[in-house]
Amino acid sequence: MTSQTARKTGSKSHPSIAYNLATIAVIVLLAAVAIAYLVDELGKSSRAPVPAIDDGSPITQTLSGRELTIPTSWFRYGEQIKDGFTNQIDLRVMFKPEGEAAALPVDVTLVPRSRARTSASLLDGVYLHQFSDVTLNGYPGLVGKPMQATNGFGGESVWYDALSPNPFVAKCIDAVSADRSAQCLRTVYLPSGIAAVYAFDATVLQSWRLFDTEMEQWLTKIGAW
Repeated sequence: MTSQTARKTGSKSHPSIAYNLATIAVIVLLAAVAIAYLVDELGKSSRAPVPAIDDGSPITQTLSGRELTIPTSWFRYGEQIKDGFTNQIDLRVMFKPEGEAAALPVDVTLVPRSRARTSASLLDGVYLHQFSDVTLNGYPGLVGKPMQATNGFGGESVWYDALSPNPFVAKCIDAVSADRSAQCLRTVYLPSGIAAVYAFDATVLQSWRLFDTEMEQWLTKIGAW
């Protein structure tokens, strides 16, 4: 009797175990879906809005003795969104190159003039002495020169307007993968005395003649120009 009872009990326990395992699997699956949904929603909520030149909700910051009124949507980092004095402001604006369907982001870092050298001054003081003998093609009106691999300039190139006394100059670094574009830096002194460091996709260079004029519109809006 005991062995028969045990067999009957054992035979009933297998469906019970299977049912429990199936229930656990469903719970795990639902939990995974819930987590995925939560991550997606958090990702959506954390994506910064695309800045626009007519954005509102400004705050006031003072940099190099100049009071700037900046829309909160322009800031790259949330911890910088507060009124007061500062020595660096990291913003993002937009620029639409000619022939492109959509505008591209331009990261703008504003710092005191004493903390930066302009790209034009670096062209004469540093870059010219590091150029290789090769000349690059790509952007009408700009001369492209790759840098020698020595002194840490490997994979970098400089694009500049050779005809201007105060030339447009941008230093670019090669893309890290085939599906990416080169990234460029350009540093200028604004009439206000503030220095602006622009970081942007090399695609922007196809409209380099429009770049400074467009940046002037954005930075005039906040009082930085």
